[in-house]
Amino acid sequence: MSESYLLGVDLGAGSLKATIIDGNGGVAGEGSHPIETSMPKFGWSEQDPDSWYEALCRAVPAALAAAAVDPGAIRGIGLSGGAHIPVLTDAEDRVLRPAIMWNDQRSAAEARELHEAAGELIIAKSLNRVNPTWAMAMLKWLGRHEPQVVARARRLYIAKDYLRSRLTGTWETDYSDVLGALMADDATRSWSPELCALIDWPLDKLPPVVRPEAVVGGVTAEAAARTGLAEGTPVVCGSNDTTVEFFGVGALEPGMGAIKLATAGVLFLATRGPSVNPPISCYPHIVDGLYYTATGTNSCASAHRWLRDRFFLGPDGDGAAAFAEMDRLAGAIAPGSEGLLFHPYLQGERAPYWDPLLRADFVGMTMRHQRGHFARALYEGIAFSIRDLLEAARQLGLDFTTIRLMGGGARSATWRQIIADVTGLEIERPANGDASFGAALVAGMGVGLFASPREAVERCVRILDRCPPDPERHAFYSQLFGLYKQTQAALAPINHRLHALVEQG
Repeated sequence: MSESYLLGVDLGAGSLKATIIDGNGGVAGEGSHPIETSMPKFGWSEQDPDSWYEALCRAVPAALAAAAVDPGAIRGIGLSGGAHIPVLTDAEDRVLRPAIMWNDQRSAAEARELHEAAGELIIAKSLNRVNPTWAMAMLKWLGRHEPQVVARARRLYIAKDYLRSRLTGTWETDYSDVLGALMADDATRSWSPELCALIDWPLDKLPPVVRPEAVVGGVTAEAAARTGLAEGTPVVCGSNDTTVEFFGVGALEPGMGAIKLATAGVLFLATRGPSVNPPISCYPHIVDGLYYTATGTNSCASAHRWLRDRFFLGPDGDGAAAFAEMDRLAGAIAPGSEGLLFHPYLQGERAPYWDPLLRADFVGMTMRHQRGHFARALYEGIAFSIRDLLEAARQLGLDFTTIRLMGGGARSATWRQIIADVTGLEIERPANGDASFGAALVAGMGVGLFASPREAVERCVRILDRCPPDPERHAFYSQLFGLYKQTQAALAPINHRLHALVEQG
């Protein structure tokens, strides 16, 4: 077992990460490469799919070098990527246009039309309510605004599937990404002809559906030459990033929850069978019979990075040092940031408001506020947004027994404590809490290193520390959360008027 390794690759919104682990979950080596996002209009978000493969060809060799392992020792490869992201290719399998990202808001009108025309059918079949996040609405927008692209399309990929096809030359997907396209039939766990017909999408342009751990092919000679991997290394289908990362923190029982501090902030909860409570999302779990709910705030680490780049990044461009300085300054500020509130709606907002026109703000500035106040207010504002998600879930009767923290933001002890104090929940931090780790575990199941999901978790998942909430700070933050909600409600109509004014200009 110690001589066998697994490679997990996650296509994130801001970067691609490759992680090599051993058979006991120890990280042997990692590599990453940034990915650029284009925002040509307000509310739009696009990426070039070919840049994903270029990032993979940089990150995987870096991980191999860091691990100092023979590529032939890698027994299997798993991939994950953001759900909902469609990639269209032509008859020669060439990409037709940039991929519309999950946080893109352009298809709001199409989402409304689909919900008004067939909302109950969509929820009954695909468990979720249509909104601009889902690929179905994006494809309807493309059919209306770029019909020439849709006419030339011969294959629909979801993000991780397109990236995997560059390794194996094969075309397939897993059920979690079928559901993420909002074109699924949960009864058959495959594509729904009825839902596809709503947007006139032919079934022959959709990939076959296999299990996440199914081996779908091997690394081609061309991909081996570009990545340094051994030709023929088995590659499993994989699944979307939220599915594999929730599995990768060991959430195997109903009631277990997780909070992800990454590009978006996401709240997860494992359930026995589907829990259909739109607009909270519902997806199938890696474990048969389990599902999980996911609800998210659009801007989390992306807002963190935005503040760093505008106010903390020095002339040397050292982003890691700037993040460390933000964390140090935030930790020195008292809870409440001396009355400075932050609403993190830099790209509109998903749950619980589903309003693409909301705007971010700092409220309550005085001459006393310094850079550290803004850093802490950002941490607190994102924690308040997560509590907004928790409160909405609780109103639907969902209950949380355990919360595990994952994503890059989990490394900050200050931020972890703020989240515990704001939510009133004890926070557990796994040793490895990202999607590339979870993707590697899925690969291990596919190639037989782990006999079951439970064996993978018991062998590989470890808890680093626990962070209980402070009762006094929680009581204080509960009062401040009330003001956060009041200012959000008061500013929402002003956000809408600002958007209309900018559009007129």
